[in-house]
This record gives sequence, structure tokens and C-alpha cells, in this order.
Amino acid sequence: MPQSVTKAEADRTIAVNRKATHDYELFDRYEAGIALTGTEIKSVRAGRVNLRDAYVRVEGGEAWLLGCHIAPYQPGSYLNHEPTRPRKLLLHKDEILRLAQATEKKGFTIVPLRLYLKRGLVKVELAVARGRKKYDKRAAIADREARLQMERALRRSA
Repeated sequence: MPQSVTKAEADRTIAVNRKATHDYELFDRYEAGIALTGTEIKSVRAGRVNLRDAYVRVEGGEAWLLGCHIAPYQPGSYLNHEPTRPRKLLLHKDEILRLAQATEKKGFTIVPLRLYLKRGLVKVELAVARGRKKYDKRAAIADREARLQMERALRRSA
């Protein structure tokens, strides 16, 4: 890979969990590798991934991605994978410990934000999050709308 490759070119986003930013208030972010089988990596590269209902659970000193749907690879035959099987996340022990401590607090969970390729490897961006109430979601939408209106007004005056 040439030295002049920008970050946008190096990281190719495969899937984004748009619902996570709406339903959760996000705090700490982490980057984790993910252990996949051969047919899974081929499906991921084809972009056949859904993160909408996915979440992360820490069990026995390991982090697991649950509820992530990776569609079966069409030419995979009998070697195909189960679409929603638990997948092990590759993190350092201290990161796993921090995630476990964060989820012990009431109302906190770990959600995947996006799945992307980085230098040929599949990575998942995780965030420690707390669920928003319905009125919090409305307030967030109102704030975003107000910010957009202010920016439009500033652009028109300039």
C-alpha cells in the first residue's frame, strides 16, 4: 500500500448501526478485531452484514458479539456458517476488563457502531452506551434541528 493513502481510503466501511446513535447515549469507544470463518469473511467483503440488533457481552474473560447477522455466502455449499452465531471479539485483556466494569453499572451496555475493513482485516467499532428514554430522543432531535438551522442562517449571512 502506498504511503500517501488517506484514512478514508484505508478504512472501508461495510456496515453502520445507525440506530445505535439514536437509541443510545454513547461514551467510550473501542476498536476490536473479530474472529470469522472463511465464508463469513467473504460475505462481509460483499457487504452482507446487519448490525441493527447486535450487542456485546463479556463472559469468562472474553468479549462476544451477539445478534450480528452475516448472510450465508452463496457459493459456500455445506461449509457455510450460521448467520447469527456468537463471534469472538479480539481485544486486549485490560480493554475487556474495562468493558466488563462498564456493563456492571446499571443501564449500560456495549453496542457495535460500525464494521469496517482496515488494512485487509475486519474490525468492529464498539461503544459503551446507555439507553435513551423517548423524551431524550426527542430532545436530541430538537437539538440537532436547532444546530442545523443556526448553521444555515450563518451560511446565508456570510
